[in-house]
Amino acid sequence: MRVLVLNCGSSSVKYQFIDMDGEKVLAKGLVEKIGLHNSEMSHKRHDNVTYTVEKEILDHNVAIEMVIDILLSSEYGVIREKSEIDAVGHRVVHGGEKFSGSVAITDDVMKTLEDCSGLAPLHNPPNIKGILATMKLLPQAPQCCVFDTAFHQTMPDYAYTYALPQNLYRKYGVRRYGFHGTSHRYVSDRVAACMGRPYIELKIITCHLGNGSSIAAINCGKSVDTSMGFTPVEGLVMGTRCGDIDPAILLHVMEKEDLTIQQANNMINKHSGLYALSEGASSDMRVIYNDGEWTRDHVHKLAMEVTAYRIRKYIGAYAAAMGGLDAVVYTAGIGENAFYLRALACSGLEFLGIKIDPEKNFKASAMGEWRGLEKAVTTDDSRVQVWVIPTNEEIVIARDTSIIVSKNKK
Repeated sequence: MRVLVLNCGSSSVKYQFIDMDGEKVLAKGLVEKIGLHNSEMSHKRHDNVTYTVEKEILDHNVAIEMVIDILLSSEYGVIREKSEIDAVGHRVVHGGEKFSGSVAITDDVMKTLEDCSGLAPLHNPPNIKGILATMKLLPQAPQCCVFDTAFHQTMPDYAYTYALPQNLYRKYGVRRYGFHGTSHRYVSDRVAACMGRPYIELKIITCHLGNGSSIAAINCGKSVDTSMGFTPVEGLVMGTRCGDIDPAILLHVMEKEDLTIQQANNMINKHSGLYALSEGASSDMRVIYNDGEWTRDHVHKLAMEVTAYRIRKYIGAYAAAMGGLDAVVYTAGIGENAFYLRALACSGLEFLGIKIDPEKNFKASAMGEWRGLEKAVTTDDSRVQVWVIPTNEEIVIARDTSIIVSKNKK
């Protein structure tokens, strides 16, 4: 089976075309700046043949049509007919409480996705646009949704419930949902395989650290807690999101600065996090670190320490919540490459049995020889292993889609 995996953002479409026989990525690429003047597409075939173009891309219909056309291209493509696209798997951010797993797309599913749009107004609408465009362009291909929130639906009620009037939960679904579920699911499963131990017997903490970041506690194969909540703002310090704050701060600042709801929302989502801690220097961890120059810059040093401290607190809290810990996994752009942040975040966790090996930790970084590999970065006698494992959300989506479509054919 050949599966087209689509991740549709508000102004982008990221894609991979995967042959599930051997799980080979035949082609992948990105259409970005959709609806803007400088729209562009970048495409890479499995044999490293590449294609890029800048042109007007008005909407998601045009973007996905370009994706299909490049896959069919005699010069850059990998198929001859649309019928060779056997199924399409869509990343959808929010499935609410309705979906605890991936599903085939039906009319009822589409209605539920629309209902969930209020919970993820920046994410679900473009996800839905991508699905509708693909249905129109590939009517013969079965389609599936794989939800960021689904993996965390195993959280117990005492972990996802806010201490707010409970009618807000009943009326508006105000509770903790968690995100990055496909990534947490993938790397937690991989670390068990790397350690040669049964997944359902391990207590694992997974740290997905990128521009958006979250940590999950995975006990015996199930997510029991995660740092993101009702929205992706809660939890860790992120690129431009504030993470955990006293909610009364927002009310206080709104009153003092005469902010509208939209302005306050922009502040916590787009003008906080690393960007705010570095006093507007950058939301990029690589700039904050700058080959160690942060050690001589109080502002950048503080940004790094606040970020690492928050990670360390969550690791300690989740180890306590699970009653033990076998492994910690770092993944995503920052998690996989920022050896300095991993070292700082794990410093002081020796009481849990974590002993970072500095040489191994550096090798598993953007500058090290183990970049892109699955590697443990702890000493041989470390009671708790710390691993760096590249995430692969696309293969999770492709696998789920393949399983669902195969079952439905029987």
